[in-house]
Amino acid sequence: MEIAFSSNLKLNYRKSQAGEMTMITIITDTGSDLPKQILDEYEITMLPLVVQVNNEEFLDRSNIEPKQLYTHMKEGSVPKTAQVPPSIIKETLTSFARNGQSAIYITLSSGISGTYQTAVLMKNEVLEDFPDAEIEVFDSQAASLGYGLMVYEAAKEAKEGRSFNEIIHTLNHYRDHLEHIFTVDDLEYLLRGGRVSKTAAVMGTLLKIKPVLHMEDGKLFPLEKLRGKKKVLGRMVEIMKERAATLDNITIGISHADDTETAQALKELIIEETGNKNILITMIGCAIGAHAGPGTIALFFLNTPKKVS
Repeated sequence: MEIAFSSNLKLNYRKSQAGEMTMITIITDTGSDLPKQILDEYEITMLPLVVQVNNEEFLDRSNIEPKQLYTHMKEGSVPKTAQVPPSIIKETLTSFARNGQSAIYITLSSGISGTYQTAVLMKNEVLEDFPDAEIEVFDSQAASLGYGLMVYEAAKEAKEGRSFNEIIHTLNHYRDHLEHIFTVDDLEYLLRGGRVSKTAAVMGTLLKIKPVLHMEDGKLFPLEKLRGKKKVLGRMVEIMKERAATLDNITIGISHADDTETAQALKELIIEETGNKNILITMIGCAIGAHAGPGTIALFFLNTPKKVS
């Protein structure tokens, strides 16, 4: 099925201190799970990953919303996902190159999606037509609000007038020091994705065992197994305190798959344990939720703060 795409790109022009026009726009895809208000405020361009449900194809957050997907999954559907269509990536990068605007496209981890590799190919094609264009494709090696925080920080720096290289430096720091800690509500969804064995999924469900997982080198790995949601949330906060050099003055991210109540409980626990109230909560979108399943809860933070320059 061919999906039509109508771009609505915002060109984000800013003046430098010297009065010259600087044109750095941050691009991401829907796997970053950033809320609309942040996308709008920082003029971030978001490209859609493809979601396949019941033999139909949709563009994530364009003609299907997370709640719709989770309803389908609870009813037994087994959705699949695909990378951002190459034509959309090329059209977007071409639009900015043609207007002489620098762009940094921060993608979902290459360890779980082919979008990064495709974006690099599309960038190279665009550079053949616009050899002077300043375009970078950056592999976040992260997922969900994990690289959403990277995108958010990059967009803030772009708005402040930071240089192209300064923003790339910040992204490298985030990629090297970002932690992902998450759990799922039902091991069945991880079984479908090949993350756990059938025996582990069945026994885990019977014993109410919930895995704690993390991301390493852009791929997902199991960390611990615990019994009961309350213990899991407590352990997630403990791991954060163990891994973070400091939790002062950093933004902590929480994403959830249609479980606002548990996300709020995790937020309150973090505030109680650390005193940090700078916490961003968002819903996990279709691209990640299709594999993790309803009830997934994820926690993101920097283990080493970026030095202020």
